Amino acid sequence: MTITTPKPRRGRPPKVARDFPDTREALIRCGMEILTEQGFMSTGIEAVLKRIGVPKGSFYHYFESKEAFGQAVLERYGAYFARKLDRWLLQDEVPPLQRLRDFVEDAKAGMAKYEFRRGCLVGNLGQEVAILPESFRDQLEATLCDWQRRLAACLQLAKERGQLRADTDCAGLAAFFWIGWEGAVQRARLVRNGAPLEIFLTGFLAGLPR
Repeated sequence: MTITTPKPRRGRPPKVARDFPDTREALIRCGMEILTEQGFMSTGIEAVLKRIGVPKGSFYHYFESKEAFGQAVLERYGAYFARKLDRWLLQDEVPPLQRLRDFVEDAKAGMAKYEFRRGCLVGNLGQEVAILPESFRDQLEATLCDWQRRLAACLQLAKERGQLRADTDCAGLAAFFWIGWEGAVQRARLVRNGAPLEIFLTGFLAGLPR
């Protein structure tokens, strides 16, 4: 007797939940995109799921709550931005202060690419901190302190190379930079051009002790 294998039915394949190893990554990447535009509190989980086409059950397989999702997105964004800083601030062949200028130029180009709709996730969440879950407060501060340390090291190198005075407080200047930077990013989104970033950098560099 000949056994025949049934032919598969034509048409759309059956719906299968996208429970693949990359689903968590897709959720985090999408979260970075949306939260840099809209912030955390105004972003619903449904918007994230709809954009990447996964069922709600997949979300709660990887994250126990929206809060846990937001923390994962913030952690990923902090690491992503730290790598961006290192790419510009650790260029051995470039003078230290020029490295900072190059970083700002790259940031301007990045904001222009998305028509100034996207800002800094840390800045966005910082504006919402009064209504965010308390768990975000320490995480945001730790992220900013990490960025400050990286810039402080670059300024320290500028001091060692004679671009800054020997008594320059590099850590204090780095903290000042990031406080002002977040405001400049928000203003750039408001006016939809990179002028606020350039104005801030010009003022920062002009105030450095030489």
